[in-house]
Amino acid sequence: MGEMIKTVGVSKSFGPLPVLKEVSLTVEQREVVCIIGPSGAGKSTYLRSLNRLERIDQGRIYLENKLLFDCVNGVNRVKMPLHERNTALLEVGMVFQRFNLFPHKTAVENVMLSPVHVRNVPPKAARDKAAQLLERVGLADKMNAYPSQLSGGQQQRVAIARALAMEPKIMLFDEPTSALDPELVGEVLAVMKGLANAGMTMLVVTHEMGFAKEVADKVVFMFEGAILETAPPEVMFSEPSNHRTRQFLQSVLLPGRA
Repeated sequence: MGEMIKTVGVSKSFGPLPVLKEVSLTVEQREVVCIIGPSGAGKSTYLRSLNRLERIDQGRIYLENKLLFDCVNGVNRVKMPLHERNTALLEVGMVFQRFNLFPHKTAVENVMLSPVHVRNVPPKAARDKAAQLLERVGLADKMNAYPSQLSGGQQQRVAIARALAMEPKIMLFDEPTSALDPELVGEVLAVMKGLANAGMTMLVVTHEMGFAKEVADKVVFMFEGAILETAPPEVMFSEPSNHRTRQFLQSVLLPGRA
């Protein structure tokens, strides 16, 4: 078991507002880590910094023990060919709150697009793989449907298949169920549980405490841009050590909110 992603002292500000403060976290191979915390805690910004969607001001980011970013005052001191860094970042798949599917392409076309254009996979092989992945997420019968013909839950499952098509070594999920109607959340979480059970390394920002409790190897609580507590779910949800964690969990685990 090796480290898949490690960050050391990652900090970022938007203007004068610090949104990440010295965030250090390690995700091991085959580990499922869930990040919880109130809105505005920096959870999504942290996730987006791992694959360069957000540029960090300070700190180091390692991917599979390779140092990709060592930033001081927003300048990355790691000298590496752009191609090499981009190739390394292809190992990181990401699923967003919004599905971001191409509306004019079918489910199978959406899934096969990146392998063909980024990894130069032949179209026939890419389509066959896309069909397998859509079957894996329970959408074998929706291969030729357009996004407008799919529910939000189905679109999100297509988005998961699309991320998997690039054969990433780690999957980042940024609140993947928060844009869904409540009755559609379960079908997406079921796919994610299946990935976890199959050994996929996953870092998940989520408000679904039941999922974190059941699937996570460790749970991270973020508050005001910093990690306040990290613990296995059985500890985090029964006896958190930080009073902010306790306040947050009491507010989200009220009867009817769990």
